[in-house]
Amino acid sequence: MTQNLITTLFGDPFAVMNTIGLIAFAFVGSSKAVREKFDVFGITIVGLTMAFAGGATRDILVSRIPLALQSPAEISLGLLGVGLAIVLSAVLKSPDAHPITVIADAIGLAAFTTTGAIVATEAGVSVFGVIAIATINAVGGGAFADILLDRSPFILFDDFYASCAVLGGCAFFITDAIGVSGSTAAGACALVTMMTRLAAVTYDWGLPTLQGVFK
Repeated sequence: MTQNLITTLFGDPFAVMNTIGLIAFAFVGSSKAVREKFDVFGITIVGLTMAFAGGATRDILVSRIPLALQSPAEISLGLLGVGLAIVLSAVLKSPDAHPITVIADAIGLAAFTTTGAIVATEAGVSVFGVIAIATINAVGGGAFADILLDRSPFILFDDFYASCAVLGGCAFFITDAIGVSGSTAAGACALVTMMTRLAAVTYDWGLPTLQGVFK
């Protein structure tokens, strides 16, 4: 019954999560570019990079043409996220730091962790492959966007971020391995990733550095 309800409400888990992720991450990436005072073209490029780079890397790893190159709808969803960021920037002084953007980032992280886990599972890779591809899908776009913004990818040195995707990928694999439906596994992955990320932001979680350990 639960599986039927999820399917009725959300349809294909990959399509739903991919749509959410594209809009959310294009919005977040564009908001970062607005903060750096990029022009409209630059804002668009950074937003689309954050939305598509992780998924393109995922698709290359499983030997398929990136979805962004197959469907105009994919680009349209990314442009919708860019447009939302531009509109919000006209209303808020610091849109990149607004709670709306923080929540959108957590939602995008959860959505793309899930799409990565789904694709990896369908490709028949190992448990490490599922978790790795889920994480790459989730954080790859942000890493590329940071490079365009002329800074080191923050996932390498700051915040509890990529770790949330790792936990989400683990949740997907474990849930799928015990034989529950794909929709339920997708929901578990998204929930674990998003709630962990929001908790990390709320309680200022972070992984230890060597400087902090040995000082």
